[in-house]
Amino acid sequence: TSLTLWVDAERSPALKDIAAKFKAEKGIDVKLVVKDFAAVRDDFITQAPTGKGPDIMVGPHDWLGKLVQNGVVAPVQLGDKAGTFAESSIKAMTYDGQTYGVPYSIENVALVRNTTLAPEAKTTLDDVLAEGKKAVAAGDAKFPFLVGLDPKQADPYHLYPLQTSLGAPVFAQNADGSYDASELALDNEGGKKFAQLLADLGDKGSKVLNSNITGDIAKEKFLAGESPYFLTGPWNIPDIEAKGIKFAVDPLPTAGDKPAQPFIGVNGFFISAKSKNALAANEFVVNYLSQPDAQDELFKVGGRPPALTASFEKAASDPVVKAFGEIGANGVPMPAVPAMDAVWADWGGTELNLIKGKEADPAAAWSKMTANIEKKISGGK
Repeated sequence: TSLTLWVDAERSPALKDIAAKFKAEKGIDVKLVVKDFAAVRDDFITQAPTGKGPDIMVGPHDWLGKLVQNGVVAPVQLGDKAGTFAESSIKAMTYDGQTYGVPYSIENVALVRNTTLAPEAKTTLDDVLAEGKKAVAAGDAKFPFLVGLDPKQADPYHLYPLQTSLGAPVFAQNADGSYDASELALDNEGGKKFAQLLADLGDKGSKVLNSNITGDIAKEKFLAGESPYFLTGPWNIPDIEAKGIKFAVDPLPTAGDKPAQPFIGVNGFFISAKSKNALAANEFVVNYLSQPDAQDELFKVGGRPPALTASFEKAASDPVVKAFGEIGANGVPMPAVPAMDAVWADWGGTELNLIKGKEADPAAAWSKMTANIEKKISGGK
């Protein structure tokens, strides 16, 4: 018996030792097949039913809706092991009441602060922007606050914590934290306030949000010491460290009276529903990939806070990892529901128009966006 595991090039080396341990103890070979991340989900959906797909696949939790919808992933029984992981990571790997994967990392944004330009942490967006403007007025910085915006789609992902702090999540959530895809929750009073906020901070307002500053430009300006604040994720930390900037990772600032909850992305291991070696695949995923030595190795190559609590506690000796992890613990999983595919385009396009000052009535534009999304979700009915 042998198992095939589809993995990306970055994580493949981290799995070699645990695969060797599995072979030594169970006599089962685990073949690590490196796949292009961009194509792996669709390849899995296409190939699994034919028996040509892998037994196990690495991927982010927000693929789950499509994978479950296509009947290509099997639930996993974690039992007591579920309690050894961050609760948010298990919630992310749960769909329609079933857990479908073993998580290994959690990823989310935070507020990175240049401590030379802004020595003290602030908790509200108003205070953060006041501090940023003070640095600009003193001639120490050029931008009070940086976040990268896509020239066509703005960035609902990065801006989401400000939106949630105003009480406007994407979908309503059930008691267990799962999303109710039948109920968009965008168009409430908080959503309209958020729409107004984007206009107020945008190109025709205070220019804090600049539609011409992409993710790459925001990073370049922060690395050049031109802003005290950068709303970003752990992927940009290595370059900030390499530049020698003194920085801290702060909790996300609130624009309203609710917590600023970012989206969290959880990576994990899924078992094919069509695997001919389902028992062996379950044994490897549930009892080996959940071990600290496997999760520790994956942290070393990826640098993201581990989902396994024991591994996170070790990794959290690094204050940056600790800060991102603590913020992620209060985040909400990126919706894995298939309906999410119908949300992004209108959401991002409307955010961009608001930031560009193209909407005379931000609240009306937000309501129109929600109606368009609802129509798409219901298939145009």
